Amino acid sequence: MAENKKLSMEKIVNLCKSRGFVYPGSEIYGGFANTWDFGPVGVELKNNVKRSWWKRFVQESPSTYGVDAAILMNPRVWEASGHVQSFGDPKMDCKNCKQRFRADTLIEAHSKGSVAAEAMTDAEMENYIAEHDVKCPHCGVRNWTPIRKFNPMFITSRGTLEEGSDKVYLRPETCQGEYVNFLNVQRTARAKVPFAIAQVGKSFRNEITPGNFLFRTVEFEQMELQMFCKESEAMQIYADYKAKAQKYVEDLGLKAENLRFHDHDKLAHYAKAACDIQYNFPMGWQELNGIHHRGTWDLSRHQEFSGKSMLYVDPFTNEKFIPNVIEYSIGADRLTLALLCAAYEEQALEGGDVRTVMHFHPAIAPYKVAILPLQKNLGEKAKEVYAKLSKKFMCDYDETGSIGKRYRRQDEIGTPFCVTVDFDTLEDGAVTVRDRDSMQQIRLKIDEVIPYVEKFLEFN
Repeated sequence: MAENKKLSMEKIVNLCKSRGFVYPGSEIYGGFANTWDFGPVGVELKNNVKRSWWKRFVQESPSTYGVDAAILMNPRVWEASGHVQSFGDPKMDCKNCKQRFRADTLIEAHSKGSVAAEAMTDAEMENYIAEHDVKCPHCGVRNWTPIRKFNPMFITSRGTLEEGSDKVYLRPETCQGEYVNFLNVQRTARAKVPFAIAQVGKSFRNEITPGNFLFRTVEFEQMELQMFCKESEAMQIYADYKAKAQKYVEDLGLKAENLRFHDHDKLAHYAKAACDIQYNFPMGWQELNGIHHRGTWDLSRHQEFSGKSMLYVDPFTNEKFIPNVIEYSIGADRLTLALLCAAYEEQALEGGDVRTVMHFHPAIAPYKVAILPLQKNLGEKAKEVYAKLSKKFMCDYDETGSIGKRYRRQDEIGTPFCVTVDFDTLEDGAVTVRDRDSMQQIRLKIDEVIPYVEKFLEFN
């Protein structure tokens, strides 16, 4: 695949809107900042990404168990986790245009990712912004307020009347659902450490900083697991998940040269180790996923605040201990954005034509096959083929426009195979199968199409 030296986020956004991957949220009302709606093609892509993650990290792991925890949780959960007391982003307001930004994001953007702002204190960030003349991305003026902390949790209430109702929060992360179900899963699954609890679900943060399309949104979906283990095993498991996390995204189609590990310079007081895998997005190197050695902090805090013992009893030694936690978390929206960027290519063809093609791994492509009658009067036979193939794969059907234009439309949404029904099909029961990447065509019997396509859908 050729390199896209001039790939911009604008190109990705325009393609996503024009081809039904992603639309601006509430667009007919002028939009709603940092919200996006996945369209007919985008929802298939994102669902396939989530399925690929679940297959790799849950289905293929005998010691990982899935849950789907409630979004609204007892408020005490967020007191135990520390979110109510100390969860906050370092924000600065531009006095000129009144826009608000995260100070660490301003520094990382200005330094093109070369400065790890997470390791800085508030005073150090303010000094950097002053010394390096970091200007407002919105108006171009440097006139900042001091850094202030803002808690990005969304607050709502439970009860029929606002007066006297209980304050509750939309969860800012999914992991607490795994921690509070540690005892339930361990008991019902008869799980022995090391074992993991995994979840795919939505989280919510009142993000003010401009989000770079799907990269930072107020509503996002996380795919993550918590591995519960002995302290002596924790660092090896941490290293294993670093390797597993990188292999997963490379297998999906992200090139190794566009990935790097970033070890955290500044650790939370309870953490033993933490790192991100960063991807080289059009706006530069940014976090794609995180792996963290969290020690016993999470279960210990929930034991303290709930009054329930989180001790695990080793069935072989009768030793009692609170397990350490290794966390692996990756954003489904953020990974989808990375895959959109990695798949995009503009190819110069003979005659001066340009073909835009999305080189998705067939396992995550929105449609696996497009059924295209050569002419509309072949529609009846083509729809028979669609009915047969759609029982096995997500398929598209298109009979509008020239066959060349229809091929191009399927290239732009990443469909790996186009099946053309022509007049010979009525005689020999065979169709033409076109490969998206090579544009080569072969002739197959209709009954041969399903096993042929299935060979390309394996994700190992």
